[in-house]
Amino acid sequence: MPPSRRNPGPSAGPRNRAALLAAAHEVFAEAGTVAPLSAVARRAGVGQGSLYRHFPDRLALVAAVVEENVAELERASADGAGLPDILRLVTRHAVESVGVVDLLVDDRPGRMLELRDRVATVLAVHLEEARAAGQVPPSTTAADLMLGVELVAGALTRRPAAERPAVAARAWRLLGFEA
Repeated sequence: MPPSRRNPGPSAGPRNRAALLAAAHEVFAEAGTVAPLSAVARRAGVGQGSLYRHFPDRLALVAAVVEENVAELERASADGAGLPDILRLVTRHAVESVGVVDLLVDDRPGRMLELRDRVATVLAVHLEEARAAGQVPPSTTAADLMLGVELVAGALTRRPAAERPAVAARAWRLLGFEA
């Protein structure tokens, strides 16, 4: 008789949550936010019950993925990244998870609005410095930068994952940015 697997109980919670978020990043990058949540659980190596204990629905999981992306932007900003670096990071997030950005710009869920505002704040922090360096036109506003993010993200929808980086670069060039 094979040895039984010991159930680690609640102590596995943080590890399972981290595995689910890492898996969600990967699965969403491959198949978008419409991917079956069972695929996320399978990739994380946990049962669907574990997924739903941590994230009661798809929006909660997507919001947690966006939260990680926004936290990464905020860390990059605090570490001295300039606006071009911040735009590259936002673009990488958009390329990896097009549907996540679609939900980020949706104005219905309150948490997503808060996350959107945090992205706008990071962009605004670096705007004056970018103006002074001639990286953006003097009339560019933080709202313009957020619109640029939304336009670039929109250009990525329904594009094969392999094409997204080149499409994003072309879109930013058309908008007058190198990202």
